[in-house]
Amino acid sequence: MNNEISQNLFITQIKEKVRAAQYEALKAVNIQLINLYWELGKAISEKQAEGWGKAIVPTLSLELQREFPDMTGFSTTNLWYMVQFYNEYQGDENLQPLVGEISWTKHIVILSKCKSSQERQFYIMATKKFGWTKDVLIHQVENRTFEKYLLNQTNFDATLPETLRKQASLAVKDNYTFDFLNLANEHSESELEQALIQNIRHFLLEMGSDFTFIGNQYKMWVNDKEFRVDLLLFHRKLQSLVAIDLKIGEFEPEHKGKMEFYLTLLNKKVKLPHENSAIGIIICKSKNRTIVEYSLETATHPIGVATYNTSNTLPEAYQSLLPSPEEISEKLLHFFNSSTHEQ
Repeated sequence: MNNEISQNLFITQIKEKVRAAQYEALKAVNIQLINLYWELGKAISEKQAEGWGKAIVPTLSLELQREFPDMTGFSTTNLWYMVQFYNEYQGDENLQPLVGEISWTKHIVILSKCKSSQERQFYIMATKKFGWTKDVLIHQVENRTFEKYLLNQTNFDATLPETLRKQASLAVKDNYTFDFLNLANEHSESELEQALIQNIRHFLLEMGSDFTFIGNQYKMWVNDKEFRVDLLLFHRKLQSLVAIDLKIGEFEPEHKGKMEFYLTLLNKKVKLPHENSAIGIIICKSKNRTIVEYSLETATHPIGVATYNTSNTLPEAYQSLLPSPEEISEKLLHFFNSSTHEQ
């Protein structure tokens, strides 16, 4: 039996080595391809600067496709993307080091849908960090995850150990888009909860890639009295239970006290010895940001307060709430350091 266990362990270790080698090989191929596209974009851009007309690009496209019939990526459109890629990234000291981090198709998504350097930085690093597919990346960009991350309201800096603060901040958005729900404008908390459960895959995708579902109306007892958490999730990287409290109205300060009670019960009655303390997310229809700030100042448990909407549009004033460029840079620095540390 011991010999069989040893053999199985040996085979498992060999499989992991092969997988690691495959990953490194794919990564090397991707870097080579990105470097090729970078050089092509540079060469075309330099000729454009010398006064060459646009006609060289379709001509070059035909010649490359004729010479290399087994290679894709030499269409006229793609060549122009290479030129844009080089022109917009080559002078950016923050973006240029990131060009080899993700695949070309994902670069095109970011290049075409994101305009600011900081937004592009965020999505490149998030794609690498979370392993987003192209479709997931598009979903995140269209749902404006960048802005939602920058604006999130939590007390994590005051309530979590330094080792967890950055990852926890990334786990909570300021606004969640539940546009996959078929709900009337007026709906109850129970209807919202049931709709999320019926669309659990979309719900977890919107929450984030590291969340798993444990249950809804999760029961806990104190003596003979029953208490229920609307939704209970688990965050794999944080190794923490995450309690979700759903509110169809505006955030009220007493919501914070109720969540703290739930988190106390989860830590004492549900949390396993190796897990970190539970985290709470109160998701409301609306919130006054100043009231949220004052409420979280006195909270002793880690809590985030977010809003939700059932359409894929955010309030027009949302953009005006973004912090200053300096504050954005500081937040992104936290994000990059967290990403680098956890790879």
